Amino acid sequence: MVRTNENVTSFLAGAKELLNTSRQFSDIYRYIINNNRKNIYAEYFNLNNKVKSYKYQKFDQNVKRYAAYIKSKINADENSRIVLKMTNSPSWGEIFWAILMSGFVPILIDAKLPRDNAENLAKQGKAVAIITDDSHDYSISKIRTDNILQSSVNDDVITKWANEAIFSSGGTTGDAKLMVFNGENFVHQICCSLDMGKETTDIIYNKKCGKVKILAMIPFHHIFGFVAVFLWYTFYGKTLVFPKSNTPNDLLQICQKVGVTHVYSVPLFWDSLALSTTRKFALQSDDKKVLLDKMIKYNLKEIDAKEAGLASKPIVNDKIKAIILGKKVRYCISGGGYLSSDTLRTINGLGYPLYNGYGMTEIGVTSVELSKDVDVRLLGQIGHPLHGVEYRINENNELFVKSPTIHIREIIAGVESDTKFVDGFYPTGDVVSKEGNGYLIKGRMKDVIINANGENIFPDELEIYFKGLPFVNNLCVLGVISKDKTMHEDTVLVLEIDDKANEETLKDLEKTIKEIKLPHDTVIDQIYLAKNCLPLANNMKVKRFAIKKDIENSSNKYVLINAKKTSTKTRKFSEETLKNILPEVRKLFSKVLILPSFKIDDEDHWINDLGGDSMNYVELVQEIDNTFNIEITEEKYGQLTCVNDFVEEIARLTK
Repeated sequence: MVRTNENVTSFLAGAKELLNTSRQFSDIYRYIINNNRKNIYAEYFNLNNKVKSYKYQKFDQNVKRYAAYIKSKINADENSRIVLKMTNSPSWGEIFWAILMSGFVPILIDAKLPRDNAENLAKQGKAVAIITDDSHDYSISKIRTDNILQSSVNDDVITKWANEAIFSSGGTTGDAKLMVFNGENFVHQICCSLDMGKETTDIIYNKKCGKVKILAMIPFHHIFGFVAVFLWYTFYGKTLVFPKSNTPNDLLQICQKVGVTHVYSVPLFWDSLALSTTRKFALQSDDKKVLLDKMIKYNLKEIDAKEAGLASKPIVNDKIKAIILGKKVRYCISGGGYLSSDTLRTINGLGYPLYNGYGMTEIGVTSVELSKDVDVRLLGQIGHPLHGVEYRINENNELFVKSPTIHIREIIAGVESDTKFVDGFYPTGDVVSKEGNGYLIKGRMKDVIINANGENIFPDELEIYFKGLPFVNNLCVLGVISKDKTMHEDTVLVLEIDDKANEETLKDLEKTIKEIKLPHDTVIDQIYLAKNCLPLANNMKVKRFAIKKDIENSSNKYVLINAKKTSTKTRKFSEETLKNILPEVRKLFSKVLILPSFKIDDEDHWINDLGGDSMNYVELVQEIDNTFNIEITEEKYGQLTCVNDFVEEIARLTK
């Protein structure tokens, strides 16, 4: 059957059946099983690296068995809450439904959360148990996922389904925010797909029109992964493809091997794929570099077939795509953050239609660009509201959303309350502009930087200018209150540097940054280096607010590298000291602190700036004594606080 808008729309119309039910989670589950029993639910690699699969019929059997086991192990009232802390796998979905089927409410959290943070979320959500595959002990009942998967209990325990699920947008503090959704929210979330077939025949379609295999890489505890991958595609009976891990090699391997057709991910993934592909071809012959360039331009309709030559041939396109995401991919979505125009151009130019989408934990997925026109895709817009969703923009350009998909209650710091609306609309905190038939996200209101000229600077737009810098693993742009105490903010660039970098590469990096021409005469006022990895929300987006707070509170987590030194001390060292003593002391600081030397300024305080403590201070003194064959007396302990202090003392003792 050839895909047409009419037959795709007819297929998606199946979602309307849910509107005639009681709109419970149980109704969604029954539809999935009754309509898709013979379809393949999951494909994955087994321990022998062989691709395995099984159908929704077995999926249903597993869900019932797991529900019986969970109910037999947890002695609590129906609708009590259970934390689900698991990585993506075929069994994640089965255990999610099993929790609901056994009468309990799942609280979905990040599998990578440390124990204390998971405990905090469990406490805020008043959970009675946790299901996890980690090895930690918890203050509430714990069921290991292995025990559930190996269980043989198979009694008919379905009494009353639970009808709520809870998502998290935090967990590190007592102010964790939890959003409570009910079955009706997700019935309407599925129905958001009803009109998609009018604009595209590629996002989802009947199995008679071809296979749909979607990569299950976005964590299912995240609203993007849960709705756009798990919920929508299992409802329509499609196949979820699970990589062994989210490393680039494992992702590309399974996409190529099983013929993945749909890839949905966050900007970080698409940026990385675009950069790695262009760098890979840059290292090859001039002919191959030219071929890739022509292929991209041809797919973007910038040149015709005659100008493209071989690059216009499908067989050549397929050969190049075969070493990237494979040649079967027909629909890609980016969500969860700002998507750069360069990335959009590269990925679409490779022949992978990449669209931008929009959603939030609080509201679900509410729009995605659907146009088949590549010029529209390159605009980076989020499309127009999906079925049942309405957008409104206020005088401050903040996006407000009205939708039956919005959460019904929220839990903040353990206090539960109804969701707050403004005239029936939910304030998203995102700044947008209306662009023709679509919307363009500019950034978060709380992230907007007001510079000395009174201009509004959007960090997302600036960050794209620094993508691809050598030795930079991650970065963010943000505003911090100016040191001159005026109302404006300084524009700050924070870099997470690869430990392979050295002082020379750092100097080159600073020079490169200064030479980058930013729009609207914007300048970077300060550059900070992070001593550890930048904090991420749901392992996807950098937590700007947390970094901003740390920098404004002079936290030692970040080192300012382009500011004039504020030390009142003037150090005058001999040429011999500068050559023989100073470099060695820096190395010893670096060794004891386990910190790259370029992150250590010679006037940085051992405790206040570098995060050292009294124990490793003693270790440092011992290292210095042994290296320079001296003995620094205990009365000097604590008085020598930085590299230069020790250099002066060593120079005095070795005269």
